[in-house]
Amino acid sequence: MADGILVIDKPAGWTSMDVCAKLRGVFHEKRVGHGGTLDPMATGVLPVFIGRATRAVEFAENSEKEYIALLRLGLVTDTQDITGTVLERRAVCVTAREVAAVLPQFTGPLLQIPPMYSAVKIHGKKLYELARKGKEIERPPRPVTIHALELLDGAGSDYRLRVRCSKGTYIRTLCHDMGQALGCGAVMAELRRTMAGGFSLSDAVPLEDIVSAAAPEALLRPTDVYFRDRPAATVRGTAEKKVRSGAPVSLALPDGEYRVYGAEGEFLALSRCSGGTLKSIKNFFGA
Repeated sequence: MADGILVIDKPAGWTSMDVCAKLRGVFHEKRVGHGGTLDPMATGVLPVFIGRATRAVEFAENSEKEYIALLRLGLVTDTQDITGTVLERRAVCVTAREVAAVLPQFTGPLLQIPPMYSAVKIHGKKLYELARKGKEIERPPRPVTIHALELLDGAGSDYRLRVRCSKGTYIRTLCHDMGQALGCGAVMAELRRTMAGGFSLSDAVPLEDIVSAAAPEALLRPTDVYFRDRPAATVRGTAEKKVRSGAPVSLALPDGEYRVYGAEGEFLALSRCSGGTLKSIKNFFGA
């Protein structure tokens, strides 16, 4: 039975769930989840969790992410990206200096209105389902944070941006809003995710390499790799039995989070120690 993490370089044209469905077949494992949705047109880092590792998905979903996006000025579409129906075409009289000048107003905490073509649910309905029926409803703005926003290059209508942001940020909405601020409209023309869940493009493997591998299990990363920034703690004997039963353990450790291992080296849990008491946050051991 497969357990572990794959960092996929998602190809264009696939949804994140398409990738998970493909990997369910490859590994013959129903428990497959991903660490943050990518639009079908987008490529790049998609952490995928398989077997018991799916217990770590919630941590990956909440992590910071980084993207390289192509901002195309002079267009407004219904999807806020280049794949949508064009609603407006406008003349572009904007310089790179003017693009750079609006970046500070889109950096830091923001309120962002989710696009109609998104999986956000309002009153139990996914927005994209309503949008496909030609409906548009009022969407409450949601708080997001743009930690860093940098103009890499560009001229004329196309400008390449690096964006590091919080969970829930829509890069195409960021592009749309920047276009409104510049007065000429804009869409997202390309998107590549370069970091998610603490993994970068250098960690990523093309999906076709997984599918064609003679032994795809050999490409799995152990689950504890995801928590590699936490120190390790080993429990033995009675203490290990308590961890496996979900009971708190008395340990002389500084306060903080720990990767907890059993006497034989098995990764047991992500735990938090406070005041000398270790309690599990999430268990990862087998039955």
